[in-house]
Amino acid sequence: MSYKLYYWDGIPGRGEFVRLALEEGGADYVDAAREPGGTDEMLKLMKAPGGAAPPFAPPFLVDGDLLIAHVANYLGPRLGLAPEGEGLRTIANGLQLTITDFVAEIHDTHHPIGVSHYYESQKPEALRRAADFLSERLPKFLGYFERVLSQNPSGPNQMVGDRLSYVDLSLFQVIEGLRYAFPRAMDAYEANIPRLVDVHDAVRVRPRIYSYLASERRLAFNESCIFRHYPELDRQS
Repeated sequence: MSYKLYYWDGIPGRGEFVRLALEEGGADYVDAAREPGGTDEMLKLMKAPGGAAPPFAPPFLVDGDLLIAHVANYLGPRLGLAPEGEGLRTIANGLQLTITDFVAEIHDTHHPIGVSHYYESQKPEALRRAADFLSERLPKFLGYFERVLSQNPSGPNQMVGDRLSYVDLSLFQVIEGLRYAFPRAMDAYEANIPRLVDVHDAVRVRPRIYSYLASERRLAFNESCIFRHYPELDRQS
């Protein structure tokens, strides 16, 4: 039976972190919102009464009778993308949650007041938020992940253990998104994170990922997404 992934059609967003795991794991899946009626079906699932707690927001996954939000912990072991042993799996989960925090801060550079307001109505606040993000928060988060990589004794291109995990895939997407949103700032900063760049590059050339990135299944970044490029926000830190 195929997995069914539910996320908004037309944007990579948070759904892309799940797609990368499904693609690398060779999973049979349906990107439901890209099918006829898929978005309506997604909204019904989010509002369905009874049973287990419905997901707060997409992305979420349906696997048979199970409806799963915050998918990484569920998919990782099933697709061979989680490290062996409870200790390393706990570390991987903590890193993934930190990535989730980071992605929320990236989003808030262009929507610092509220997601219900257009970017154009909060430009002055976005300018201040983005400047603080590029000078303080981006170096703090990326520097942390670089430090974790340097302390992994098992391999130079894995965040956890000695093989690829969903954390590596997620960091690949973060670097891709930051390069799109803040090309000038990333060009100035990447010399400080050579290990992270190596992880990104190693993920990109994996056969299944390479094929996926060249396919129509890979959605392009755009200004309706988490990662948005507004040139006025892209100031070198």
